[in-house]
Amino acid sequence: MAASKFQALWNHPAGPKTIHFWAPTFKWGISIANIADFAKPPEKISYPQQIAVTCTGVIWTRYSTVITPKNWNLFSVNVAMAGTGIYQLARKIRHDYFSEEEELVAKES
Repeated sequence: MAASKFQALWNHPAGPKTIHFWAPTFKWGISIANIADFAKPPEKISYPQQIAVTCTGVIWTRYSTVITPKNWNLFSVNVAMAGTGIYQLARKIRHDYFSEEEELVAKES
């Protein structure tokens, strides 16, 4: 049974014998790097970079569900890209706009 599932994956139109498998697999590196950047201070986060990561994730997530055959590896990596990009943008916005307000309120008190 396991051999038949492996053979089905191996011979799939988006399987390991095609670029349709390897491109999204290597794209995971971007999401992993973005997760590693969660430890960075928010002032070092780049708006243009994270907007690009988020938009790429959203656009290609949709595309991966429209193409034939469905490429679930492409879908999952782009969901991860969009999610990590949104999280990083939220961190940056919170730091740039809301932490200043908290500091002003603290000074006034």
